[in-house]
Amino acid sequence: MIEIRNYRGFFIFLIGLLFLCIIFNLSLGSVDIPLWEAIKITLGYPTTKPTFEYILLDYRIPKAITAILTGGSLGVCGLMMQTYFRNPLAGPYVLGISSGASLGVALLIMGSSVFGSWFASGELGFRLAIMIAASLGSLGVFSVILLASIRLNNSTSLLILGLMFGSFTAAIVNILMFFGSKEALQKYIFWSFGSLGNINTSELKILSSVIFIGLVMAVFAIKNLNSLLLGEKYAQSLGVSLKRSRYLIVFSSSLLAGATTAFIGPIGFIGLAAPHLIRLLIPSTRDHKIILPAVFLGGALLLLVCDSIAQIPGSASILPINGITSLIGAPLIILLILRQRK
Repeated sequence: MIEIRNYRGFFIFLIGLLFLCIIFNLSLGSVDIPLWEAIKITLGYPTTKPTFEYILLDYRIPKAITAILTGGSLGVCGLMMQTYFRNPLAGPYVLGISSGASLGVALLIMGSSVFGSWFASGELGFRLAIMIAASLGSLGVFSVILLASIRLNNSTSLLILGLMFGSFTAAIVNILMFFGSKEALQKYIFWSFGSLGNINTSELKILSSVIFIGLVMAVFAIKNLNSLLLGEKYAQSLGVSLKRSRYLIVFSSSLLAGATTAFIGPIGFIGLAAPHLIRLLIPSTRDHKIILPAVFLGGALLLLVCDSIAQIPGSASILPINGITSLIGAPLIILLILRQRK
C-alpha cells in the first residue's frame, strides 16, 4: 500500500491525460464537434445541438470505450506474456490465440467462397458470424495450448508451441487466400485492418464482460507474476505452484487477446509497446501491483492516440487502426531496442 501511495501522482497524471485524450478523440470525425460541446455532452450537461448528442452517445463514446478496453486489455496481456516468458518481445499473440481467430474468420469468409456460402446473409448476420468464427478459432487454439501446457514443464516450450501454431494457422490462411474469390479476399483484408467503430452497445456489453473476467484473473496472478520475475525455480522456492500460475496466466491472456480479436480484429503492437512504455516512465519498480494498472492505462491511452491519428478531419474516411498502431508501435520498439546497452 505504501508503494502504491508513492505512485499516486503518476496515476493521476495518466488518468488526467487519458481523460484529455478521450475528449479530444470525441471531437474528431466527419462532423466537426467543438471540444467544449464534447465536454458538456460527455459530462451529461444539456446541449442545444441534438445532432452532436446523437453522434457522441451512439457512435463516438462507445468507440472510445472500446478503444480503452481493447488497448488496456492488450497492454495487460502483453505484460503477462513478457513476464511469464521472461522475453521482452513477447506479446498478446505469442500463444497463437489471435492466429486462431484469424484462421476462424478466414475459414468463414474465404472457405465459404470455395465450398459454397454457408454463413448468415445481411450485414448484421455477417458481423455476428465473423465474431462467432473468430471466437471459435481462438477457443480452439486456446484449448490445444491449455492441453499442451499440462504436458510441458517449462515456459520456453510453451512459447515455441504458440509460435508454431501461429505459423501453422498463417499457412492455412495463405492457402485459403490463394483459392478464395476477390470479394472474399477483400472482406478478409478489411477485417484484418481492425475497426473500433463497428461494435454496437450489445456487443460492447459482451466484450466488457469477457475483458472484466480476464482482468480479474490477471489481478489474482499479480503475486505469481512478481515471483516469476526472478525465474521459475525462485518462484517454486517461494511456494508458487507453476502449473496453477501457468493456467491462470494463459487463461487470462487468452480471454483478453481472443475477445479483442473476435470483436475488433487483430490489433498489433499495443500489447508489445505499452509495457515497455510504462517501464520506461517508471523504471524504479517491477512490482506488478503498480505496473499492471499503469500498463492498462498506458495501453488505453496509446490506442486512443492511434485512433485519433486514424481520424481524417472533415472526412468520413478513417485510416486502418491496425496500420496506425504498427506505424507508431514499430518505431517505438526500435527506439527501445536501440536504447538498450546490453
